[in-house]
Amino acid sequence: MADSPVFERIRADLTSNDVVLYMKGTPVFPQCGFSAAVVQVLSQLGVKFKGINILEDGELRQGIKDFTNWPTIPQLYVKGEFVGGCDIVREMFQSGELLELLNSRGVGVAVQ
Repeated sequence: MADSPVFERIRADLTSNDVVLYMKGTPVFPQCGFSAAVVQVLSQLGVKFKGINILEDGELRQGIKDFTNWPTIPQLYVKGEFVGGCDIVREMFQSGELLELLNSRGVGVAVQ
């Protein structure tokens, strides 16, 4: 399973983008409230990120859950590291921990 084509695709996305959000829908048109909430947090911080719509690919939809052993979408990654889902991202944003994480990883943010 660790060498599956889906895992290879996920690894490629994570290595070629500093911030990746696996989500339902797109950043412009999120198709669930949780995905929309994470997009809003990232937008408020001015973070450039790649949104990947898991609704377009059933294999990816299950594969990303297996990759992290995390059962829900959205899933946020910074510099290849899994950060969490909607509740974790929101809590980290409110406490300032998300901004600290982004800054410590050298990810550019518009809000300081």
